Amino acid sequence: MNIQFQDLIDQYIGLLEEVDTWFQQAVLHFPDQISCNRGCTHCCCGLFDITLLDALLVQAGFCQLPQEQQAMILPLVEKPLATVRKTWPDFGSPWLLNVYPEEQYDEAMPDDDETPCLFLGDEGQCLIYKYRPMTCRLHGIPHIEKNGEPFFDEWCNLNFKNLDPLTRPELRFHFSEIFTQEQLLFRELTRRIFGSPLNELDTLIPTALLIDFTRLQKPFSG
Repeated sequence: MNIQFQDLIDQYIGLLEEVDTWFQQAVLHFPDQISCNRGCTHCCCGLFDITLLDALLVQAGFCQLPQEQQAMILPLVEKPLATVRKTWPDFGSPWLLNVYPEEQYDEAMPDDDETPCLFLGDEGQCLIYKYRPMTCRLHGIPHIEKNGEPFFDEWCNLNFKNLDPLTRPELRFHFSEIFTQEQLLFRELTRRIFGSPLNELDTLIPTALLIDFTRLQKPFSG
């Protein structure tokens, strides 16, 4: 990983550790209501978009793996690429989704895709656990702001089967502040890459491994 981004990776990991702490505390409060834990892989499949900042994090985690493990993972990129190219045949470098219509995302990344994440180990462990994207850390339980307002009011059907989590103050967290800090890091990353900050650029976990951050070009003007 290019050294020019290491400080952003470190700052982002620090921010994500706050999210991890929130999730761990939620599990401690509701051990009989939350089934999420290391080894649970129900959501570790299919394709979904991640930010360019998360892609940088994923690539950094990949680079930490032993060479032989990297060599085993890279060929696995081809299967999800084939899925996406059924909808977008020209999907390729710079591996960014934002040039395609959002109304086609569900077709390109179908919900019924059960293909395991290429970082899912044989024993159900995430091989880049410290470097996994934000969405992987948030998934499973609802996100309630400190003031009680729902930030995201859905949750995994394996959790909270006989309890309404939206009413529980133990789950509340400063999500708005977290996402504001994430956005500032994202804008700094894009400023360094493109010369001016952007608010949104997305890719996929598999294609994060293919992005050359030192030569990345803006996919559109403006």
